[in-house]
Amino acid sequence: MATRMKEKAAARKANADKRPHAIVKNVRISSRKVKIVIDLIRGKKVDEAMAILMYTPKSAAPVVEKLLASAIANAENNLSMNRDDLYVAEVYANQGPTYKRYWARSHGRADVILKRTSHITVVLDQVK
Repeated sequence: MATRMKEKAAARKANADKRPHAIVKNVRISSRKVKIVIDLIRGKKVDEAMAILMYTPKSAAPVVEKLLASAIANAENNLSMNRDDLYVAEVYANQGPTYKRYWARSHGRADVILKRTSHITVVLDQVK
């Protein structure tokens, strides 16, 4: 059975990542398309990353821009960090659930349409 549950939970909480982050799930854009956009901002300061996203003509750019703004707000309001010291430490997109739809074809057949989704995570950190 489970032993030392409270001690284990306290240890997990103490070792949890203290950096500000934001996560969005089930975004209706393929993770391959999102990765093109997030590669542009990885390692950049947050103001520079926001400027890049504002002028990137990809469908994932507004979603990532809103997510980055949320992570910045989390850093300022919850952890009392200065916006000028923040940079994008980690950003990654994982594959989410795939919605399967059918497209009618001739002779009673059907083709499968895969509508892919993604989970996007942004982790910020302070410049040392």
